[in-house]
Amino acid sequence: MKRHLFTALGLVMALTIALGACATPTPATIIQTAPPVQVTVQVQVPVTSVVTQIVAGTPQTVEVTAPPPTAQPAKYAGVTVNVLTFTGPQIAEPLQRRAPDFEKLTGAHINVITVPFSDLYQKALTDFSTGTNSYDALVFDPQWMADFIAPGYLEDLSDKVKNDPTLQWNDIAPFFRDFSASYQGKVYAIPLDGDFHMIYYRTDLIQTPPNTWDDYVKLAQQFQGKDLNGDGVPDYGSCISMKRGAQAYWWITSIASAFIQSQGTSQGAFFTTDTMQPLTNNDGFSKGLDILQTLSKLGPPDLLNDDVGATRGLFVTGRCALSMDWGDIGPLAVDPTQSKVQDKVGAAILPGSNMVLDRTSMKLAQCDKTLCPYMDASGINHAPFASYGGWTGVVNNASKVKDAAYDFLVYMSAPAQSSVDVTLGKTGFNPYRLSHFQNLAPWLASGMSEKAARNYLGAIEDSLNSPNMVLDLRIPQNQYYQQTVLDTAIADFLAGQIDKPTAMKQITDQWNAKTDELGRDKQLAAYKATLGVQK
Repeated sequence: MKRHLFTALGLVMALTIALGACATPTPATIIQTAPPVQVTVQVQVPVTSVVTQIVAGTPQTVEVTAPPPTAQPAKYAGVTVNVLTFTGPQIAEPLQRRAPDFEKLTGAHINVITVPFSDLYQKALTDFSTGTNSYDALVFDPQWMADFIAPGYLEDLSDKVKNDPTLQWNDIAPFFRDFSASYQGKVYAIPLDGDFHMIYYRTDLIQTPPNTWDDYVKLAQQFQGKDLNGDGVPDYGSCISMKRGAQAYWWITSIASAFIQSQGTSQGAFFTTDTMQPLTNNDGFSKGLDILQTLSKLGPPDLLNDDVGATRGLFVTGRCALSMDWGDIGPLAVDPTQSKVQDKVGAAILPGSNMVLDRTSMKLAQCDKTLCPYMDASGINHAPFASYGGWTGVVNNASKVKDAAYDFLVYMSAPAQSSVDVTLGKTGFNPYRLSHFQNLAPWLASGMSEKAARNYLGAIEDSLNSPNMVLDLRIPQNQYYQQTVLDTAIADFLAGQIDKPTAMKQITDQWNAKTDELGRDKQLAAYKATLGVQK
């Protein structure tokens, strides 16, 4: 304030000297006009300040009024960005909730279009491949990127993300920057979510989480049919979604990988790395199917028709002793509007096995330091599964509003927004930034106790840091391999329509046929390239 006053005094004194020996004038009103101030959205009211000036040697008090700043058009005024994603309500919810705020800031109207998960891949691919280009951005499965990048449908964001201070690219954990956002050394996606499967258990019922899948089954059998929430109604040992066409096909990999992959991430759990033969017709995969089938009978009677929304609801209302899921149950368990298990939920890395597939004999063998170099102190091999990889946002390379679409995705991912959204179970977004793990304040603000927050985040970090982490399949047309072939065979097997040998042979034969159709060497090269991601 003093600096401005002295500046005003200096200017007026200079004027006085220049005028010289003029007669004493009548006091005058001095009007100073400040230059226009540019603003992006908000328009400020005129600012009036009272200062003391010297007019011809006589102190005078005058009002100096700056005119109201000139309102500037919002950056994206009149622009509409169409974003296609999953019906949800999770995933779509944060996009829809934050869209009006983004519009206030930038002028861009965000139109969120939703379709069932089973339709999302084909809906987007058909729109882009036909040149219709109804969608400016997608929030989808990063595993699908290859099928959109090869034809040139996605914008290369490499330069943008690394020089964007709002995005804070290096705050995103290396694994998600690499696996979920990049392909062949270029960045095509903005991470919005971090996905790992882990187990949840009721800490008021179970003191120590199951370390093996056999332990998990025994606990589920122990609590099946018992009243777990005090309402007098029999409840369930385990609640794991098994509905066809609704993301349930990932569970078999989470279970079977404990028996299939033991030599580290680069060994892979889907195919052999020499001949691209599917790892779906062997003793390890067979053991996984046995466990999944057993668990299908240790939950609610209609489990084969339950999606993740249903099983999450069952768990947080106290009806399940155990569950396997992505990170969503942790935040949902502290939501006072629906949870009956607040401060009664623990999370842990996926259970393992002391028997693993010997790739030489293709038979199960007892873990030792050679066969299972990463086994725990009890001799158990854990193979945590980075299932899905986390929802990501991509920009249509043919969009006429690419900058607005990109800025919206950045806004959603930026720490200011994402640090809150990952603490809300309804969003479907799980932690993926370093700050999400390091800063407990948003978690405590969400209602988690410090103990619960550290347990929940610790289970994810145990998975993320495991040298034997299983990477999800990310090769051309992996949607066909998993969402079509695998999902169909698993659903038919659980429904009793085909037996186990038929299910394994069906998956193996159809995967081999697709691999041969696309080129075995090409698919093998793509598969091996994804096994060396940075973690």
